[in-house]
Amino acid sequence: MAEVNPSRGSEVFRILLLADSLSFQGPLGIVSPEDQRLYPKVMATELSNTWNRPVHVHGSAREGWTARDAWWALTKDPLVFADWLPKAGAVVIGVGGMDQLPAMVPTYIRDSLPYIRPGTLRRKVRRLYRDLTPRGIALTGGVIRQLPPQATARYLTRIVQAVRAIRGDIPILAMTPSPYGGDTYPSQKFHAAARVSMLEWGRRSAVDVLDLEDLVTEERIKGGSNPDGMHWGWSTHQRVGTLLAHNLMANLTR
Repeated sequence: MAEVNPSRGSEVFRILLLADSLSFQGPLGIVSPEDQRLYPKVMATELSNTWNRPVHVHGSAREGWTARDAWWALTKDPLVFADWLPKAGAVVIGVGGMDQLPAMVPTYIRDSLPYIRPGTLRRKVRRLYRDLTPRGIALTGGVIRQLPPQATARYLTRIVQAVRAIRGDIPILAMTPSPYGGDTYPSQKFHAAARVSMLEWGRRSAVDVLDLEDLVTEERIKGGSNPDGMHWGWSTHQRVGTLLAHNLMANLTR
């Protein structure tokens, strides 16, 4: 069962985070995952100050992770499934933003580029992929998604089922795919449908989903986001982390 009043404890309250690069990038690029301005740290600080109890976020995250990668992290990394999850008082799912992005080729082709040998050929292919993909997306509007919506929902559901099988009814939070716009992915073809799909999945799965649309768009309009059009500025991190903390507290007291 979920811990109804975490403020009564003195031990560390632990949160498992399965996320993508939004969890460790700011307006100027990658920063240390321990940077207190990032949304996972903002969330932890907000909870710790409210409960007068230490809160720690165990984050498993990489650039470009989709719901499929989060599922693999949960099931293939023994640190995640054998150490962090059994101790977690809550789980935050911070993936889905990469899933929605347009692609010119299936994701398995993109992911196979690091395996090309020799290295000189690999670097040439990578440069070609990097240069041609934005132009191709701009011309076609993006032929496919990085991960089909049915697959995103399936992997998210597996994550939830696995968490509940091991930790019972601890709170599970998620977020809608973040709004974006930039030269790398010059099409928002799938965004609106991906947002609706995530909200509907949350209702079906009894998972509290934070809608990022207005939270992220406000700072993007003001010009405080990362110039890449994908990652957030610090005020967005602050708002997202604070709301996740409030949603978690609300879930724990239901």
